[in-house]
Amino acid sequence: MTGASFFWQFSHVDTQCYQRFLDEFSKAYPDSINILQVDNGRFHKGKDLIVPENVILLFQPPYRLELNPIERLWEHLKADLKWGSFQTLTQLQTKVDQLLAELTPEVVASITGYSFILNALSALNTV
Repeated sequence: MTGASFFWQFSHVDTQCYQRFLDEFSKAYPDSINILQVDNGRFHKGKDLIVPENVILLFQPPYRLELNPIERLWEHLKADLKWGSFQTLTQLQTKVDQLLAELTPEVVASITGYSFILNALSALNTV
């Protein structure tokens, strides 16, 4: 709703990386209950994963990427990357860091603000 965002870049994704992301995310927003919509990737469900108390993982139906707001954000970022040529992974990471830093809350909200999610959040706020 607000366009607030939290990004953490890794060279790969596994349960250990995702645990670190969750821990850092939890620390960044300690005074709220935070719902993260996630797909069914193995690292989201790792048996050793400890979800912080202020985080709720909301699993989307399998094979329904169009329901996940982050997919729209990736499309937005890829539009700036698709014609790029990077000699090293570090160059690509630097460019991704730059693009993420340029995202304003207004841009994030406009890209990820699915009406069905905003309506559901609105209904929760009136209860």
